[in-house]
Amino acid sequence: MSSPHAAPRPAARSVRRAVPPGLLFALPFLVLFAMFLLWPLGQGLWMSLTDASLSAHSPQFVGADNFTEAFGDAEMWRALWHTVLFTLISTVPLVVVALGMALLVHTGLPGQWVWRLAFFAPYLLPVGVVGLLWLWLYQPDLGLYNHLLDAVGLGQVAWLSDESVALWAIALTTLWWTVGFNFLLYLAALQSVPDHLYEAAAIDGAGAWRRLWSITLPQLSRITVVITVLQVLASLKVFDQVYLLTKGGPNNSTRPVVEYVYDVGFTGYRLGYASAISYIFFALVLLASAAQYFALRRREN
Repeated sequence: MSSPHAAPRPAARSVRRAVPPGLLFALPFLVLFAMFLLWPLGQGLWMSLTDASLSAHSPQFVGADNFTEAFGDAEMWRALWHTVLFTLISTVPLVVVALGMALLVHTGLPGQWVWRLAFFAPYLLPVGVVGLLWLWLYQPDLGLYNHLLDAVGLGQVAWLSDESVALWAIALTTLWWTVGFNFLLYLAALQSVPDHLYEAAAIDGAGAWRRLWSITLPQLSRITVVITVLQVLASLKVFDQVYLLTKGGPNNSTRPVVEYVYDVGFTGYRLGYASAISYIFFALVLLASAAQYFALRRREN
């Protein structure tokens, strides 16, 4: 009979060495990752190869027919162009304005906590609250913006019903709502810039603008790359504020590709075709993100 204090068997020790302890700690995350990301990705890819719909009939395999139809769908390309245009007109202000706000707070404005709260608070609001608030601001007759335009003698603007203005109005709403997150990232980066760089520049006689261009902005180049990439990804996935403010109108002039997927899948009941559009868009986002990241990194180096 073996002693209860006998050493573990060699086979048991080899099994323990074969399974890294880190893998055991990561196993719960890996299980959830597979359940809620990998499995839906695979299921969606299979659905894109079928004629699946919300109707009762069982889906039939159609191969690449959905993708062929999508590449010839003018409405999909129009929605994709709206998405790209929104990304272009929203990303630059969301980076530049956030940087300006962070610089203002970092310079030592009185009551810094008030400024930080004011700049970051809108980011904490749910999108439903943001949508209702800006719907009121954009009202043609009773809205605050048209009231201010009337007060200075300018004509009213159809913020959400004019095809040439509606997307810009949504971009303005997005800027007010989400710029606080980028502001916080920039502020944290500014606080990590070494003080001795500014002290050496001041001894050399560099003024405030010279210190900004020669020290601050170069030191912020890495965080600018991160913020720009994150912002492009967020803007490409725009849906909530567009749906709440315009529902893609007027005349589908603001409908992004994500809303088009929603319309095709849940209004037109064509889940297979909507899945195909989603994977085309997913591939385009991956390519755009990789190209932007490497371009910014090369410029930084």
